[in-house]
Amino acid sequence: MAKQDYYEVLGISKSASQAEIKKGYRKMAIKYHPDKNPDDKTAEEKFKLCAEAYEILSDDNKKARYDQYGHAAFDGPQGGGGGFGGGGMDMDDIFSQFGDIFGGGGGGFGGFGGGRGQRQARVKGSNMRIRVKLTLEEIANGVEKKVKVRRKVQADGVTYKTCTTCNGSGQQMRVTNTILGRMQTATTCGTCQGAGEMLNSKPSGSDAQGLIVKEETVSINIPEGVTEGVQLKVGGKGNEAPGKNSIPGDLLVLIEEIQHETLKREGSNIHYDLYINFSEAVLGVSKEVETVTGKVKIKIDAGTQSGKILRLKGKGLPSIERYGTGDFLIHINVWTPQELTKEQRGFFDKMVTDENFSPRPQKSDKSFFDKVKDMFS
Repeated sequence: MAKQDYYEVLGISKSASQAEIKKGYRKMAIKYHPDKNPDDKTAEEKFKLCAEAYEILSDDNKKARYDQYGHAAFDGPQGGGGGFGGGGMDMDDIFSQFGDIFGGGGGGFGGFGGGRGQRQARVKGSNMRIRVKLTLEEIANGVEKKVKVRRKVQADGVTYKTCTTCNGSGQQMRVTNTILGRMQTATTCGTCQGAGEMLNSKPSGSDAQGLIVKEETVSINIPEGVTEGVQLKVGGKGNEAPGKNSIPGDLLVLIEEIQHETLKREGSNIHYDLYINFSEAVLGVSKEVETVTGKVKIKIDAGTQSGKILRLKGKGLPSIERYGTGDFLIHINVWTPQELTKEQRGFFDKMVTDENFSPRPQKSDKSFFDKVKDMFS
């Protein structure tokens, strides 16, 4: 089933300003807010879709990608599942990320009782960051990496009790006298940080929050076509937080690319310098070339000039944005011998005045600058 257009979800036009996008989101989010539609799963899904649409359209870079490529720019491994934004949001993510838009302190909003503003907050553990190095071959095909991480988890036997400061509400009420009279405001409980619970007992060996450091092997599915500097997210594999209702942080994976010995990457294209000798250039030859997806046999025509570029369509790297696959570009370099035997020198001495060896470039023979221009066009 096709996903609904994000602009339609928020009831706005494609030319809407950021202020109009925010206004449209607030209007639709209030309409489908869980406090206004209790136990209505359809309304809850629409509420999540509104947040997903706002997350994309409120970010200029994501909005530009969406305007050009639609949902394809965020579906798949680079979408919610892979940590590139859009989709996969739960209710706590939405209220922690966009709660201020509703005008209520911790996720509630004015006009509907602020039910969520009174509920306990789900404390989230801290994120962890690691670096993963990949070869060009792994980038071309995608890969599953298993890495060992040391993360904080709740110790076995740790127990929690209701916070004595806020009585489990996660909030403290403050009353202040103003010129307009007595004003009552709700703030996050400073003792339990909004969780509504506090440490009761902890086993030996755990820290002051009842956490221990544990080594764990985490499997990371890396999609094909990733680039240097891309950051992936493995949800729930960061540090845990104290409390029965807490949720763990995320594991953020920064991609590093290992430089290949012979291949050079340019976006989704791969460049390779192929050296042939003078005789092969004159007579023509067949060569076997190793690409990132396997060996390919190519034919070099007789009379090939140094600097010629052979393009193998679709033999480069796939695009992480699913825009297709790049090309494998073979740069032909004719190797000129630096030492000759007496017999070889005698032959070439005769060829110096031979008209067949005189350069006769054709108009169809592109210059170096024309070739560079073609590569980037």
